[in-house]
Amino acid sequence: MISRTTLDSWLRPASPELPVVPAKERRGLWIEITIVLLVTFGTSGLSGLLSLTESLLTPGDLADQAVALNVARAENQFIDAARQLLGVVKLLSWAALGLYLLWRGGISLASVGLGRIRWRPDAIQGVGLAALIGLPGLGFYLLARAVGANLTVVPSTIGDHWWRLPVLVLWAIANSGAEEVLVVAYLVTRLRQLGWSENSSLLASALLRGTYHLYQGFGGGLGNVAMGVVFGRYWQKTGRMWPLVIAHATIDSVAFVGYAALRGHVGWIP
Repeated sequence: MISRTTLDSWLRPASPELPVVPAKERRGLWIEITIVLLVTFGTSGLSGLLSLTESLLTPGDLADQAVALNVARAENQFIDAARQLLGVVKLLSWAALGLYLLWRGGISLASVGLGRIRWRPDAIQGVGLAALIGLPGLGFYLLARAVGANLTVVPSTIGDHWWRLPVLVLWAIANSGAEEVLVVAYLVTRLRQLGWSENSSLLASALLRGTYHLYQGFGGGLGNVAMGVVFGRYWQKTGRMWPLVIAHATIDSVAFVGYAALRGHVGWIP
């Protein structure tokens, strides 16, 4: 049984000893955050809102519409593969940008949970988090789609090329790295420096994660807000980022590769 003290520590965690920036420097930090988000997931969030609005204006239920997560980018398979890899590099560059700005500000990789990886415990916790989020998430998606609150999500429409599966795994890793580093480690750290509480910064991070998944529908948005709360709080309490990266990459890899392997063999997979 969870004690009241333990529950309280998870609901209202103590902020780490991170100096709050002086008032005269806060404007510059807000400008930095704004630019980073406009270049990365902030713009994706606005695009998600527009996509959801467009879907709602389209006649019929949301479930009658489909959205693909990984699509072919050229007719020629070699150009397609090259463009897929460029997309992977772009996402990893977003993560690198956030880490670089933190590093320039005197915040080490280790302090945001990206020090030396501890393979066994990090992998075990990562897989555990993946199961905690992935299994209920699949059920929530099916429910949201059944009630017409979510589009039909197609994980991949990439052609059946020899490189398809490794590229899908690379996409999963890139998605994981970019989202967890920027939306959790970078954003929450910067909001801490601005004097935000742990709960306020967690809420901002989770809502951002939800908005750039709204292109999938209300279910995708709400499901990712929940994921953001769980992942963000785990990081706030443990200071470990590797389990989040492993968990997210595992969830996406299973979805992308599993879809490619099971499509046509399982009736409920579109």
